[in-house]
Amino acid sequence: MPNPIEFYFDFSSPYGYIACEKIDELAAKYGREVNWRPFLLGVAFKTTGGVPVPTIPMKGAYHLRDIIRTTKYHGVPYRHPTVFPISSVSPCRAFYWLDAKEPRRAKDLAKALYHAYFLDDVDISSADNAVAVCAKFGLKADEARAGIADQAVKDRTRAEVDKAIARGAFGSPYIIVDGEPFWGSDRLDQIDKWLATGGW
Repeated sequence: MPNPIEFYFDFSSPYGYIACEKIDELAAKYGREVNWRPFLLGVAFKTTGGVPVPTIPMKGAYHLRDIIRTTKYHGVPYRHPTVFPISSVSPCRAFYWLDAKEPRRAKDLAKALYHAYFLDDVDISSADNAVAVCAKFGLKADEARAGIADQAVKDRTRAEVDKAIARGAFGSPYIIVDGEPFWGSDRLDQIDKWLATGGW
């Protein structure tokens, strides 16, 4: 059985959103599973000294152009959020709360959270809004709210973020195939070739 692909992403990352729409189909082409693992770029930035690109003069304006161009290139629908970037703590906790109970559904919840943010302009940094997305997804709102606030879920989220950074995840998406790291949705073609050839 081939190793699963490790998919690290932040819910505020448009490039992570692009990858989330493509990674499972790409992996299935080669008989691979994907381990979805959201993490917090803000924590990674504290380690690397990085800052959100939209806050950097000149780069911020280019960044928006690139996002719009890249989503069109990949055929992924996109609406730039009113609030950008955001803290992704609440959606990250919502994911790990559900992942502990129903890991296969957690992936679909991740997509629902991404769609709420990048298609419906819902600020999912708010716990109330993250819970509302969970409810629309078919989960019980009171259970989702309790899950996001649960200390065990907070501890799991912190541990997963630490693991991601220990694996080298400094940006989103950060995808590892058999130990080989690929950063960015623009590396999906390289991942395709790597899987096809066993590396080059």
